[in-house]
Amino acid sequence: MIPASFDYARPRSVEEAVGQLALAGDEAKVLAGGQSLLPILRLRLAFPELVVDVGRIPALRGVRVDGDALVIGALTSHHDVVHDPLVRRHAGLLAAATATVADPAVRHRGTIGGALAHADPAGDVPAAVLALDAELVAQGPDGRRVIPAREFFTDYLETALRPDELLVEVRVPKSDAWGFHYEKFQLSAQAWAVVGVAALVRRDDGRIVESRIGLSNMGPTPVRATACEAALAGADAVTEAVAAAADGAAEGTRPASDLSASAEYREHLARVLTRRAVLAAADLS
Repeated sequence: MIPASFDYARPRSVEEAVGQLALAGDEAKVLAGGQSLLPILRLRLAFPELVVDVGRIPALRGVRVDGDALVIGALTSHHDVVHDPLVRRHAGLLAAATATVADPAVRHRGTIGGALAHADPAGDVPAAVLALDAELVAQGPDGRRVIPAREFFTDYLETALRPDELLVEVRVPKSDAWGFHYEKFQLSAQAWAVVGVAALVRRDDGRIVESRIGLSNMGPTPVRATACEAALAGADAVTEAVAAAADGAAEGTRPASDLSASAEYREHLARVLTRRAVLAAADLS
């Protein structure tokens, strides 16, 4: 299908992009890698009056260290996130989850900022960013503001970004001392996750000191498995304790039933995949 007609802008700076978004308001869409937006336009599920192409803004690309955090430009491709040595060293969970996104062609074009701003609850990157307690930095006409990942995803395909704001970077706390694992179940290669689990585990003296577990496709937004995290805190680092805690992985979630799986099956998958992910992250598998 051919997209509806729209105006097109290609700013050369963040400030220019923000200015164009501010003028267009709700009638604008941001184009980064295009792997989420272009299919929506072609299916006429979106009718923007203006598409703002930020793909030529070099300041939005790259990874750097800022104290105890990694700063990842929103336009950094999935491929570059997966292979960046800083990400692999200090935020291995993000690299592991991003490596499962779609296929190599999509990973070369798609961007971390685009995946987060699109906010698909079945996506791999949002669940990992949530588990990592990342912060997302938006820039608007009045400057920059920091949005915690737990507050960024507000509803299905909706975020806390304002119409005149551009997501410019992702700040990810270093997690060198944590074990990590990303586990997902999908119906076919390159398909969206039926359920995905991003797990971080910190162990000390035979116990699990702390865990963070992000779930994909268990509701209208990515969510944390808070009941499971609470059950794991201080638990013995043994298979039986992890299995018992994982039984609560689906508590407080709102999975949907669709052609891929029923809500009940998704709850079952959340328990099974959380057990596997935590065992692997805790080096118990």
